[in-house]
Amino acid sequence: MFATSEVPDRDALPRYLAPVPKPIEDIGLRFAWLVVAINLAGTVFGFWYYAGQFAGTPALMWPWVPDSPMATLLIALAIAAWKLGYDLPWLTALAFFGNVILGLWTPYTLLAFADSYGYLHPLMYQFLFWSHLGMVVQALVLHRITDFSVGGVAVAVIWYTSNLIVDYFVPVLEGPHGTHHTTIPVPRDTPMFLGADALGVIAAGEVTFTILALFLALSIRVKKCEATRVHASG
Repeated sequence: MFATSEVPDRDALPRYLAPVPKPIEDIGLRFAWLVVAINLAGTVFGFWYYAGQFAGTPALMWPWVPDSPMATLLIALAIAAWKLGYDLPWLTALAFFGNVILGLWTPYTLLAFADSYGYLHPLMYQFLFWSHLGMVVQALVLHRITDFSVGGVAVAVIWYTSNLIVDYFVPVLEGPHGTHHTTIPVPRDTPMFLGADALGVIAAGEVTFTILALFLALSIRVKKCEATRVHASG
């Protein structure tokens, strides 16, 4: 184990797998401890935000409730581990999945129920929207510090599949709304669009973003392996 101050090289990935410009990636990695601190601050805020939902949820199910703060905690730990010289692909994969899924799910939900979020101060609404999109940006920089090992991706898939199950399909030790997803501003059976109710809308979003995270992680791994083979044969 050794601390690292070096910024790893950037693999030649397709733009759809590495859309963040390299200079921005480099800044994020050079100031990694600042990124860790920001994510830890976001984690503290997130746990405070979920305090009311914790109160109505059995303690055994608390790990499945604060999805966004868990994601920011995971990425803070993953980047800190990298800076300290630890290779923990399962942790980096968890961070990647969490920040892609929740970074997209929250803005999606804020837009889907925009008319019902009147109780949120406009500044809080904007903060939640843009800070979560920022989670996606930082997730898309993690390819610089991991190859997304099969084992690591498997851990992330197992965890976030379990999250989907208790959120929408099999409510283990039911919370205040019957499931453990983030509270939404309307009853779960509220009719929405395309024949779906509110629960169906948010479930569709989370399933879609989970599949997207899996596609991105495995695609990055495949492209890195292809580049390695080409380099070896050349």
